[in-house]
Amino acid sequence: MPSLEVYVKVRKWGQNVLLAICDADILGKTFRDGGIVFEVEEEFYKGVKTSIEEAITLMDHATIVNLVGCGIVEKAVEKGYVHSDAVLKICGTMHAQIIKM
Repeated sequence: MPSLEVYVKVRKWGQNVLLAICDADILGKTFRDGGIVFEVEEEFYKGVKTSIEEAITLMDHATIVNLVGCGIVEKAVEKGYVHSDAVLKICGTMHAQIIKM
């Protein structure tokens, strides 16, 4: 069952807003699949712990969104922020990115 809580970290520079969101239960974990190594680093993702619904509302104000974890990625797909074909799976863990131009 996917996590219902996520960590959200916001970084701003100029007109750009980077939003990093990960499911709370995978923070600090490393996923390996063939030659791919994906680290859910605390330095990048650990910010405020909140609900998935609250995190989704923050996506409207970001220019770049980095999502990792089945809970947050599934919700982003459900809400229309991410197309299901754009989702990567690394050892069963979902990852997606959004860049608004």
